Amino acid sequence: MWFAMFIVAMTGYFLGNLNGAVSISTSLENDDVRKHGSGNAGLTNFFRSYGSWRTLLVLLVDAGKTVLSCLAGKLILQPFGYGQEGAMLGAVAVSLGHDFPALLGFRGGKGIVCGFAVALVIDWRIALMILAVFVTVFAITRYVSLGSVLGALIFGVGFCVFYAGQPWVMAGGIFLAVLAVFMHRSNIARLMKGTEKKVHLIHREMNKE
Repeated sequence: MWFAMFIVAMTGYFLGNLNGAVSISTSLENDDVRKHGSGNAGLTNFFRSYGSWRTLLVLLVDAGKTVLSCLAGKLILQPFGYGQEGAMLGAVAVSLGHDFPALLGFRGGKGIVCGFAVALVIDWRIALMILAVFVTVFAITRYVSLGSVLGALIFGVGFCVFYAGQPWVMAGGIFLAVLAVFMHRSNIARLMKGTEKKVHLIHREMNKE
């Protein structure tokens, strides 16, 4: 079983290295999104830098690799009786690969799309809670980072509530929540100082035109 866990972890990590923002900016824009804006290889910085439908491609790549990693982990460890744990191991591995990609100089994204995809695969109830919080906070404040951080906290709370009887799954959920908040530490500092940038979807598209 340990070898199976190793395979899940390595597969998930290297899937995480397939960064949507970097891949799409490189292939379609002949550019690197990390050279612009915040320097982050994530969905928000990509949208601010390029806008348009290409952002949806970034979303599909990052969500797709996460779903694939979680399902692979579940499939590989299910015969040992650890299907949910396998899905969470795949989730942790792909998130670490996304945030700290060895193949991209350890400069990745912040893992919010990955986290939401994890919730969709493992427990749709948590995914709905995250979506409701994010949409509400963003609609009111226009801060993607604030919605993301609060969504991450809901992610952790959700796994504590629904998986208290499965300690490894719960621990993975808590770890991913803490990781997401840690990756947003600079955004949190700017929010506290009142210098964080808001995102205006319509304005961004008008500016691109």
